[in-house]
Amino acid sequence: MPMFQALRLCPEAVVVKPRMSVYVAESRKIRAMMEELTPDIEPLSLDEAFMDLSGTARLHGAPPAVMLARLVRRMETELGLTGSIGLSHNKFLAKIASDLDKPKGFSVIGRDETQAFLTPRPVRIIWGVGTATQSALEAAGIRTIADLLRWDRVDLVARFGSMGDRLFHLARGQDQRRVSRDERPKSISKETTFNEDTGDADLLDGHIWRLAEQVSDRAKAKGLAGRTVVLKLKRDDFQTVTRRHGLGDATQMADRIYRAARELFDTAGAKGPFRLIGVGISDLVGEDQADRSGDLLDPDAGKRAKAERAADAIRARFGQDAIIKGRSLR
Repeated sequence: MPMFQALRLCPEAVVVKPRMSVYVAESRKIRAMMEELTPDIEPLSLDEAFMDLSGTARLHGAPPAVMLARLVRRMETELGLTGSIGLSHNKFLAKIASDLDKPKGFSVIGRDETQAFLTPRPVRIIWGVGTATQSALEAAGIRTIADLLRWDRVDLVARFGSMGDRLFHLARGQDQRRVSRDERPKSISKETTFNEDTGDADLLDGHIWRLAEQVSDRAKAKGLAGRTVVLKLKRDDFQTVTRRHGLGDATQMADRIYRAARELFDTAGAKGPFRLIGVGISDLVGEDQADRSGDLLDPDAGKRAKAERAADAIRARFGQDAIIKGRSLR
């Protein structure tokens, strides 16, 4: 829920405000430590990444488990930060392992023990199986990996489409995806799931603005901008509607992201109530290519951009709540 609603319900709550610039700086320091171990690093976010340590034991004179233990010890001694490690023979299992024993966890899933580990687990352990997918699986009598293993691949695909093929392989611990060094993400997005389905236009408008702000903050922190604005809506019957709008030039400004997303919402033709709404940008480029041409149809766009930059500077100095737009209180 929005922070203003949370504080209304729990006024004594202590809110720890984010410091994105600090997180980015520390993330870069950890990345530099990783680079000393392997060049094959795939960031997932500021605080999470895949590393391919295949063939590095001879170079470093130690197996991957030892090198990773040294990495987290170095993070703690030099940066005062802890981390959790998941070590396995593919990305799917490494991700699962990393979540098993947080915080400060270190879990290993070996190749020979993969099936024994997976078989009794619930299907929600599979990356990408959310509430809707889990409900669909349960309707088919599939609650655990063991249940999945009883299905033929053809039947899973017939029932669940491409997701069925993915489930067939992951239930057997099979994941052929390589660690990709491409550092630039393909998109930046943020979404929220409502406690209660809603079709309230004012409330939804407030969410669109807050999501646009959060996407903008992430883009600015990463030095990126997007040429396309994306709106995602999930209805109460779990049907998902996605709409995209290409911009004249790339942007990282909350105001432009909001206005494009709001237009997409108005023209989507989707009827609520909705259980989820999301906003994002894609077709990413560097911030040096952002917001250069202006908008001939909106002569005030430049003024709003200057005001937003000024507000960013004030919040950076005095805190995130130093300036709040009225629409964010809806």
